[in-house]
Amino acid sequence: MLGSMGQVASADDNAAMESFWSLLQKNVLNQRSWPTRQELRLAILTWIEQKYHRQHPQNTLGGLTPIKYETKPTPTANLAT
Repeated sequence: MLGSMGQVASADDNAAMESFWSLLQKNVLNQRSWPTRQELRLAILTWIEQKYHRQHPQNTLGGLTPIKYETKPTPTANLAT
């Protein structure tokens, strides 16, 4: 993961990350005990890719999931002739 590129003490950045960590804790970390770091790492990556990016709509993305936001068509610019 990369650190936030926002300003220090940005309330928006903090709120978004607090929400993410809360969901991760509830949906992965608290589900069972993890015998190895590798198993936990795989469970976290699986949850992010299969659930969070594909099923969790984000208010800051206009109510779209991260995958839908990243793959939505963008208008093409008219090229000067």
